Amino acid sequence: MRTVNQTVKQAGFTLVEIILSLGLTALLLGLLSSGVFIVAGDWNRNSDGLDKSLDQALAVLQIDRALHGAFPHSYTNFDTLGREIYFHGEDDYLSFVSAVSPQRSPGLTVWEMYSVADEGVYLSLVPAFSDNPTQRLSESEPILVLENYTAEFSYLYQDLNENRLWIDEWLGEEQLSLPLAVYVRFVPERDFEDVNEELEIVARIKNNQHRSIRPTTNTGF
Repeated sequence: MRTVNQTVKQAGFTLVEIILSLGLTALLLGLLSSGVFIVAGDWNRNSDGLDKSLDQALAVLQIDRALHGAFPHSYTNFDTLGREIYFHGEDDYLSFVSAVSPQRSPGLTVWEMYSVADEGVYLSLVPAFSDNPTQRLSESEPILVLENYTAEFSYLYQDLNENRLWIDEWLGEEQLSLPLAVYVRFVPERDFEDVNEELEIVARIKNNQHRSIRPTTNTGF
C-alpha cells in the first residue's frame, strides 16, 4: 500500500506586509484627524461669528425699541426753577429717556450711547427719576454693545412751514420737545477685518411732546 503525505500550507502575512498595513492605517488616521480638526475649527469660527452677529442684531433691536419708546421726561432746573425736557442729542452722542427697558423693569429708563475710537459703541442705563439723570449716568458702568463700530446720530426737525429736515443736534432743554424721529448709523471701523456691514436705525418718536410744556417755535438752525 502506497502512502501519500499531504502537507497543508497555512496562509499568513509577512513582516513587510504588516509594516505596510500599519503605515497605511496611520496615514489614514492622520488624514482623518486633520480633516476633523479643520472642520471643527471652521465650525468654531462660524459659531463665534454667528454668536457675534446675533449679539449685534439683539443690541440694535433693543436700541430701536428704546428709541420708538422715547418719552418726553421733564425735570425741574433748580437754577431757573423752570421745567425742562431731558434729551441730549449730538452727532456722536445721544442720551434720552425711554419707556422701554432691556430688563423689563418698571418705570422709565435713561439710555446713553456714544462711541470710543478703536473700541466701539458703549451703552449706559440708569433709572429715570424726577431729577436730571446726568449725575447718575456719569457714575454708571457703560457696556460695550457694538465692538469696533462708530455711532452717528441725526434728528428730524419740522419748522413752522412744516418743512422737515435732518439736523445733527437736538437739546431737549432748548426745544422743550423730542425730535420727530432719530436716525442712527453704526459705521464699522475699516481697520478691523472681522467687522461686518453698516447698521442703521430709523425710529419715529410718536410721543415727542410733553402735555403741559409747550415746545419752542424758532425756525433757525
